[in-house]
Parts: sequence; structure tokens; C-alpha cells
Amino acid sequence: MQQTDDWRAVAACTEPADRAAAEAAVRIAYRSAGLAEPALICWADSPLAGLNTVRALENPGASVREQVRTLPWARERRRVHEALGADSWNELWQATGAQLWEVTRTLTDRIRSGVVEAVLGPEPIETDSGRRNFGRGTRGNEERRERAAAEAEIRGVLLDAVHGQHDAPWLAAFDGTGDRLAGLAGVARHAGWWWPFENAVVLTERPLRLARDEAGRLHSGDGPALVYPDGFALYAWGGMPVPADFLDGLNTLTPERIRAEENAELRRVMLEHFGYDRYLAESNAQPVHRDETGILWRIALPDDEDVAMVEVVNSTAEPDGTYRTYWLRVPPRTRTAREGVAWTFGLTADEYDPLRQT
Repeated sequence: MQQTDDWRAVAACTEPADRAAAEAAVRIAYRSAGLAEPALICWADSPLAGLNTVRALENPGASVREQVRTLPWARERRRVHEALGADSWNELWQATGAQLWEVTRTLTDRIRSGVVEAVLGPEPIETDSGRRNFGRGTRGNEERRERAAAEAEIRGVLLDAVHGQHDAPWLAAFDGTGDRLAGLAGVARHAGWWWPFENAVVLTERPLRLARDEAGRLHSGDGPALVYPDGFALYAWGGMPVPADFLDGLNTLTPERIRAEENAELRRVMLEHFGYDRYLAESNAQPVHRDETGILWRIALPDDEDVAMVEVVNSTAEPDGTYRTYWLRVPPRTRTAREGVAWTFGLTADEYDPLRQT
């Protein structure tokens, strides 16, 4: 649907906010909710800066998020649901908001976590390595309580935020149903996250960069995947958060460096970037089984499950007469090459018949 495509573009927009249009839309949203227009509207360059701005306000009044965002949404959903009926409402949602929901929800969750980490630093992890630890005994318990209290306060402020452009999924479902959500839709089209209070509103800019993979997950191998004008940034590979300096080392990886990585998730990212076939070759790995279907290899990793791969050769020659080799990732407990290849077809080794498959 065109409205879905339009709102997908809104959610992914990295153009500077249209501040005048966003402020006008805020006033519409307040009037639609039966509220007086806010006396103060101020801007911040990211959700992190927005959080800090909110915390510094002297007399913002109570949050009016429920009046401005939650109740109008609930009323409009109820109205459309009653007008269409349950089945037609579900069809509308599946054709609009559901198309955007998972990717946008994951992004907003990641931004929240990134803001918390930017304010408090990475959460300490108790290990025997050089990672930062909580203290031990009474002091350690105090540190945990202090961090938990600080995180609860930050997340409380974040819960007062309206997600602006990232509210695209549910706005897509109601696009064109009337002007009841015109103010909210207007802010979403022209700005990022925002905080509505009785006396003040804090609006934020949209990101400067948003890099994602084909699945819509935050992903970048050459810098931050999400960057805001003030420098607030999130680094990710295939949706998984990674340290800012992690990407710098990907181009100089060695099998020894990969094996030395203590974090299993980061080690998997390293293997994916380095290439399983290259890792096998440079690790002097030995095959564990071979048959007419291919060669089964297994990579043992410390404190993690084995990585099993089947090396297969395409039966059809390339234009130059060569035969391309493929590597198939299979379950760690795979015992034979045939079992691994069969698994990729959803079959058991006994059911797999390559002649019938071709």
C-alpha cells in the first residue's frame, strides 16, 4: 500500500527536522487533546540530548503523553475497529502497520538501551577477565543498587517520550482515516522523538545516518549504524550491538584473535566477517567426514558450541569450466556430510536422494 511505503520512508528519514512544521503539529496535537498549547518548545539533537534536556527543565509540569498520544490512539483504534470489524481491521493492520512494526520496535528498544549506556556506561560484568566488575561484598551490592536506581530513573524519562518518526507503524494503519491524529502524524513526519509536558515540549532531530541490513537490522562494518547530529551513535553488526572500536579490528583479524575473543557473540561476528572457509584454511583444520555429497568440517570454539560446515562442489560448471565450491552451515551435532546436506533440504540423511533433488 502507498501509505505503508510513505510511512516506511518517514521511519527511515535522515533529513534534518522541519522545525517549524513540527512545532505547528505539536500545537495541533495539544489542541486536539483539549490542552493549552505549551509555553516552551525547545530542541535537542538526539534522544540522548532530549533526555538530558528534559532532566534539566525547571518547571515542565506533568507529562501529558497519555492525553496527547495514548488516548487519541486508543480512541482511533476503537473507532476503526468498530467500523471495519475484527477481520477487516486485522487485514488493514497486516497490510500497513505490521509491515513496519518489528523493525521499528527493535530500533526504538536499541535506542533506549543506547541512551542508558551512554549515561551510565556499559553495565559491569563479573568475569575473571579484564572487563569492568562490580565491587565485591557490601560495596558491590551498593553499586548494583545505585546503578539500578539510576537506570530506573532514566528509563522512566524515556517512557514519557513519544517516538515521532518511529511511531510510523501505527500511524500507517490510521493514515487517511481523519484528522484526529493530524498533530501526532505531523510531528512524526517532521521530527524525531519528543517529550510532551504541561508547560514545555522537547523535540529532537532525526538521525544523520541509518544503516541496516536486508532484514532491517542495524548493521554497518565501516562505522556507526545510527548517528545523530550531536554524535550520539550506535554500532551494530547484524542487529547485534558491538563496541565502537570492534569494527576497526575486523580487517586485521587472524584465527588466533578470533579464538582469543571471550565474548561468544562477538566471536561469531568475527567468524562471519573473516569467512568460515578462510578460517578453516588458515587454522589448518582437518575434515571429520567425507562422502559423495561433500566434506564435513567442524570448528571447535572455546566456551561455545562447535561450528559445523559442509563443503560442497556445485555439479554445474561455471562458464569458464570451473566448479564453484560452497560452504553450508549445519547444526553442530551433524555427524556426516550427507546428514548436513540433507538438513539444508529439511530432510534426514536416509530421505535425501540427490538424484531425485535434481
